[in-house]
Amino acid sequence: MGASLIEIKKRIASTKKTSQITSAMQMVSGAKLNKSEAYAKEFQIYASKVREVVTHLVTSDLGEINLGEDAIHSMLISRPVKKTGYIVITSDRGLVGSYNSSIIKQVLTMLENDHHSEEEYVIMAIGGTGADFFKGRGYNIAYELRGLSDQPTFDEVRKIVSTATKMYGQEMFDELYVCYNHHINSLTHQFRAEKMLPISDLDPEEAKTYDVEYILEPSEEAILDTLLPQYAESLIYGAILDAKTAEHAASMTSMKSATDNAGKIVDELTISYNRARQTAITQEITEIVGGAAALE
Repeated sequence: MGASLIEIKKRIASTKKTSQITSAMQMVSGAKLNKSEAYAKEFQIYASKVREVVTHLVTSDLGEINLGEDAIHSMLISRPVKKTGYIVITSDRGLVGSYNSSIIKQVLTMLENDHHSEEEYVIMAIGGTGADFFKGRGYNIAYELRGLSDQPTFDEVRKIVSTATKMYGQEMFDELYVCYNHHINSLTHQFRAEKMLPISDLDPEEAKTYDVEYILEPSEEAILDTLLPQYAESLIYGAILDAKTAEHAASMTSMKSATDNAGKIVDELTISYNRARQTAITQEITEIVGGAAALE
């Protein structure tokens, strides 16, 4: 019984230490989440301004979006889809609950339902978890990016973002989707597969009109050659920021759950310890009383 009590005390002590670690990790993830949410909101100001300018430029006579086969730029043209590109965003590490598994499961379902063979799509992976999963199962990985910081700058993702837009421009694929978990709040995220290329979601109602003539220099085509790739890159970068925010939220929630579970285990072990100690004391009293009675 003595050995059992010692073992329970050791388990209580080790569980309390684990609880302290997970509690600290929860607070760290919470701080990272707050920073990511603020950073993402600031970026949305820039992204909305770029969208406003792009929408105005591709609007014919400031009225109707000029898309389709007559579009003035290749990034606006919807061509027959022979191959699809997917940017899959996961985390580099674990301890984020179901964050990674939900993304991978949804992507696998998409690939199975929408394609007949691996020749019809190409995957670009952001995050070591997704990259390792797909590479380990023989999927075609065109590019992978690991080790993003907690609040990634555009310079960190510039290469994969520009590579994706260049591959589309070179017709290595005809559509580009970004697959990630969208941050809703600290407890909830939602899988999204957003089409980034071709750019087809511009709304003519968003285009501003002006009372004076709108003069373009050097030309509309030259401006769009620079602006449209930047706009597409901003969409992808915005999705990465969103995914990173959802990752921090998932980590915080996962660590909170671990801390709560550790507390429950400590409570259960404490009850078990008290019961075992009570049993030991009762047995000792019984033995003493029995010994005293034998001496009479």
